[in-house]
Amino acid sequence: MAFFGLFNKEKKETLDQGLQKTKESVLEKIGRAIAGKTTVDDDVLDNLEEALITSDVGVDTTLRIIERIQTRVAKDKYMNTAELNTILVEEVAGLLQENNTTDVLDFSAELPAKPYVIMVVGVNGVGKTTTIGKLAYQYKQAGKKVYLGAADTFRAAAVEQLCIWGERIGVPVIKQQQGSDPASVAFDTLSSAKANDADVVLIDTAGRLHNKINLMNELTKIKNVMQKVVPDAPHDVMLVLDGSTGQNAFEQAKQFTKATQVSSLAITKLDGTAKGGVVIGISDQFKIPVRYIGLGEKMTDLQVFQREEFVKSLLGL
Repeated sequence: MAFFGLFNKEKKETLDQGLQKTKESVLEKIGRAIAGKTTVDDDVLDNLEEALITSDVGVDTTLRIIERIQTRVAKDKYMNTAELNTILVEEVAGLLQENNTTDVLDFSAELPAKPYVIMVVGVNGVGKTTTIGKLAYQYKQAGKKVYLGAADTFRAAAVEQLCIWGERIGVPVIKQQQGSDPASVAFDTLSSAKANDADVVLIDTAGRLHNKINLMNELTKIKNVMQKVVPDAPHDVMLVLDGSTGQNAFEQAKQFTKATQVSSLAITKLDGTAKGGVVIGISDQFKIPVRYIGLGEKMTDLQVFQREEFVKSLLGL
């Protein structure tokens, strides 16, 4: 499967604009951390630690980053503060690589299964259905045949919203009446997709977290029923998180990773927040690869996550 090539200028501009609020916040805090200093010493590291924690990177992840920089400082003996941003890029990108967040595949790449089934999970309001629509659009633009399954049958609005996306993009949406069994919708979707030689299937699911046991049972049932049609489905369980909620996104990730086997993350709404550091912390804490980031309203504003470019943009490089 082919990997993305060069990060083109348009994508870079979208990324820079989308992370503008976070970048301004982070750079201001790092600026304060190194004010009046020429070398990276204990005071600088203490201030940098505070800057990262208050940027929603999270305490544990921040401590890991600081430890990595301390190792570099001890090795190099003398490190200029002007080098700090470059060192941060290298160490944070290295941390994300260790957490299996590698730069992911182009939408046009050959998929590992046909149909390739993505079950999308997440609480209501995080941009789950919108993310599905944007993914469907980009897969279709890349020449893939896409099917959508409206398995969030508890909210009429969720089914309607997915149908609007389907009409807008020109892809079929399989649905049933409100209150229908979500697993039945998933079964019908995969059956139809398989019969029509689809490449990609995106299954929307309900976003309720009021009872973890019920959520776990429901998602397990959907998976079991899908496997009657496509034995190894779903190939990806994607958790959608709202990046603007900061630390609350950590709690949602904790609940969903307990309820089902999440294999990838999409983090949305980064353009409207200064809490973009949450992407780094969540990836590190849960050891789940970030696949996509949401940077705006346009169809193309859901970007494939590329760790080094993300960190560079965050630090204004």
